[in-house]
Amino acid sequence: MTATTHRTCPLCEATCGLTVTIGPGPEGAGEAIGVRGDAEDPFSRGYICPKGVALGQLHADPDRLRTPLVRRGSSWTEVGWDEAFAEAGRLLAPLLRQHGADSVGVYLGNPVVHNLGLSLYSRTLIQALGTGYRFSASTVDQMPKQVASGLMFGTELSIAVPDLDRTDYLLVLGANPMVSNGSLLTAPDLPGRLRALRRRGGRLVVVDPRRTRTAEIADEYLAIRPGTDALLLAGIARTLVEEGLADPGPRVTPYLNGLAELGDALKPFTPEAVAVATRIPAGTIRRIAEELAAAPSAAVYGRIGTTTTAYGTAASWLVDVVNTLTGNLDRPGGVMWPEPAAGSPTTTGEPGRGRGVRVPGSRRTRVRGLPSVFGEFPAGALAEEIDTPSAADGTRLRGLVTVAGNPVLSTPNSARLGAALASLDAMVSVDAYLNETTRHAHVVLPAASPLARSHYDLVFASFSIRNTAHWSPPSVPLGPGELDESEVLLRLAAAALGGSVTAQQLDDLTASDTARRIAADPSSPAHGRDPGDLLAAVAHRTRQERLLDLMLRGGPYGDGFGAKPEGLSLDALAAAPHGLDLGPLRPRLPGVLRTPSGRVELAPPQLLAEAARLADHLAELGSAPADGLLLIGRRQLRSNNSWMHNVPLLAGGSNRCTLQLHPQDAERLGIDTGQQVQVRSRVGELHAEAEVTDAVMPGVVSLPHGWGHDDPATRLPLAAREPGVNSNLLTDEAPLDVLSGTAVLNGIPVEVVRAVAAAP
Repeated sequence: MTATTHRTCPLCEATCGLTVTIGPGPEGAGEAIGVRGDAEDPFSRGYICPKGVALGQLHADPDRLRTPLVRRGSSWTEVGWDEAFAEAGRLLAPLLRQHGADSVGVYLGNPVVHNLGLSLYSRTLIQALGTGYRFSASTVDQMPKQVASGLMFGTELSIAVPDLDRTDYLLVLGANPMVSNGSLLTAPDLPGRLRALRRRGGRLVVVDPRRTRTAEIADEYLAIRPGTDALLLAGIARTLVEEGLADPGPRVTPYLNGLAELGDALKPFTPEAVAVATRIPAGTIRRIAEELAAAPSAAVYGRIGTTTTAYGTAASWLVDVVNTLTGNLDRPGGVMWPEPAAGSPTTTGEPGRGRGVRVPGSRRTRVRGLPSVFGEFPAGALAEEIDTPSAADGTRLRGLVTVAGNPVLSTPNSARLGAALASLDAMVSVDAYLNETTRHAHVVLPAASPLARSHYDLVFASFSIRNTAHWSPPSVPLGPGELDESEVLLRLAAAALGGSVTAQQLDDLTASDTARRIAADPSSPAHGRDPGDLLAAVAHRTRQERLLDLMLRGGPYGDGFGAKPEGLSLDALAAAPHGLDLGPLRPRLPGVLRTPSGRVELAPPQLLAEAARLADHLAELGSAPADGLLLIGRRQLRSNNSWMHNVPLLAGGSNRCTLQLHPQDAERLGIDTGQQVQVRSRVGELHAEAEVTDAVMPGVVSLPHGWGHDDPATRLPLAAREPGVNSNLLTDEAPLDVLSGTAVLNGIPVEVVRAVAAAP
């Protein structure tokens, strides 16, 4: 017999609804025999991409780990869970006792935010370890946007997103949503929504060094030199001010600080000066500014091509400066703030005022003295913190816990990081695969199938273009001997503490803290209630479902634990298997603000300093050698970082790891399509197949990221058949965006030559 379940896809940020057909499986466990889009999902309306279709194959992948592994010498031994946790404790607890909490670090990978249990309990693990050495994928991705939004609006999740379904003009920089399905922009069927924008008479303009699939459907494509998006945005903003086009609007203007200071900071960025650096004509810069100001509504959206540069935070700030100056902040069709059902920093606390953010943070890394940002250190500093003892006392990172991450492929100078991981005294990984990172671990704790866990998109509700809520119960039971990741993290935390506390006690402490925060929150419908009563109301639930129910019932749409019977609870979501539509985004100023002033800070001192730094280097950024090449990445529809290259539906097709280069550069270098080329940077080199195409602008070459599955010590046999190349062999850990600590992954100086054939 078969059964049908409904759930949200956990494989990218689009949060599409899925209909999963389950058939009988071995030993009573169910198997997914069909995955299609859920036509009744109010948000995605049946849309699905190839990744969602492949969810069943990911569930059934024979190479997905199902039993804990312990490394003994150079070989792996399958062990039971009790033995695995005992070994993890034997390795970690002595380091914490003898060398202090900061001798053990934690790296959280991108899949953490796609997993309810990991999202809720990774903090519990970090607190149990007591370490300040936290790293994550954020500093090879979106951290500049979080920093800029925090300084302007008050919290790291105060990110205003384009109101895509109502806008008349969309300017996209460094993003390819036709392929990525959106990022910091949660919207199922982004291809359909972009086409709908044009059908209703709207205008789509794309700025990118490469003519992407999004650029191909745009009304206009502008090729820009990598790393200069901040300059373009500054030129647009200056034009708005100097030509008298800046008009934030009568509703928003009373809540703005720093308009005069902003105008002064923008003066060096004339369209003529900016044009030299960006390669975009001054007249075009002025026209784009005028079009944004004249459009009935408009939104500027920048993503990873703007954030993973030396001026990522400046670019992220200037995106919202332009949105504000054109009158499109907090208005339908402009950029707006979602209101997540389970709450977020923008919905809790005193509406309209808060502590703001502290940037940079107070902690510093041992080697380079890099500051923390929102409690974590730059991922680009992880290798040096392991392999370089401090001069003063010889301290270093001796242990590491990785959760759902593959930094050996996804962070800079990966060859150095791989060697550093091999030198650790203790490494424990929570992951579904033995991959390029976890192969260095001493203990690997397997992650369950996405179909065997409940799901709710906590993080992506904060970036959604519509307010929705969708909870998915497990579609299949856990396989024999498998554990939910929430239990894995809790038991690992207990093991690292040497058995002084149990996993259940840690879980209860986490739930108690959640209940106390809700009861103390003046914005919550449960404000002032006894936390014990809140816990009693959800006592029939366990682990992440208990926490989620607390958050929903105490959130902005919640039932207040009985105070508002029509409000949300986990029971209400369980009764709506296709999800609930909570309505379009609505204006939230001034209540959304959490700055100490209670106003939008257009000119925070940290960002004015970035503007000055950008102005100082304006001439330098525009004067690269005529024959210099800059490397950028690129997105692919059937790939999400390094996650799913072992899944048959996603692993096939032609070579996706070609080095794209422009015909002018190819002719100058004597390179033809199909030839092997050698690509060198300051830190490394690799070989790749050349693809000559005018899709990239002259002076630019492009490789995708997330590949390089050629390590024989991994267990990814399907991925190894078409391993591709690891572009992060070329990226340099030294340059970082100053304020956010984010690695520079775009605009990397490289040299490309024809590869010399090996001697017979």
